[in-house]
Amino acid sequence: MTFKDQLNREIHLPKKPKRIVSLVPSQTELLVDLGLIDSIVGITKFCVHPKELRKQKEVVGGTKQVKVDKIAELKPDIILCNKEENSLEIIQNLRTIAPIHISDIYNLEDCFELIEMYGELFEVQNKAEDIVNDIRQERESYKTKYTAQAKHKVAYFIWKEPWMVAASNTFINTMLKEANFENVFESEKRYPELSLSHPKLVEADAILLSSEPYPFKEKHIEELQSIFPKKTIITVDGELFSWHGSRIKYSYQYFSKLSI
Repeated sequence: MTFKDQLNREIHLPKKPKRIVSLVPSQTELLVDLGLIDSIVGITKFCVHPKELRKQKEVVGGTKQVKVDKIAELKPDIILCNKEENSLEIIQNLRTIAPIHISDIYNLEDCFELIEMYGELFEVQNKAEDIVNDIRQERESYKTKYTAQAKHKVAYFIWKEPWMVAASNTFINTMLKEANFENVFESEKRYPELSLSHPKLVEADAILLSSEPYPFKEKHIEELQSIFPKKTIITVDGELFSWHGSRIKYSYQYFSKLSI
């Protein structure tokens, strides 16, 4: 059987994969929601949903560093990666172990395509279709209620030391739009580093501090509030702005409760 991943790479499989190593937390959760938990043999330490999974499966490292020998010992039929989260070095080190499927996500259509690809790869097409439909329904319900409201301008911080924000050509930027926000850094690319004197920050109605990858806390709100006393500054659930998988179905209810 021949399939293609989201980099348009051909993947040749002799049969349906029954032993899966997933190196992407959001995709691990998607596998579980597709009913494939028994097929998962290896995950990362960041695969936190469902929370008991790390006690049940072999943890093979993180998303940036993996234990190649441990993955080889698991004898996977397929390894699931992501272009942004996993480095080229990781992929090159793993390519002799098993076929590698690489996702590449920038928008919702990419997410739906990936879910449908997994449906075909693992022969769970009906479950994949149900997940896509659930997300579409949640999205439509949210858009009906909230799209007409005025858009708030926001800056979305993902890191400190150096300070970094999410800009254009990122899935986070897509989800900011889905939440009816206007990203003040949309004219810049990817994840620019900046100083807190950046003029774009003056334009923002609110500063959003993501819960991941940097674990922003209350003390960081206080730090920024001292610099921007008149702005709304809040921490937000980074998973619901950045995880490209079945978790998106929870994003829209979360967006409806955000107060800025």
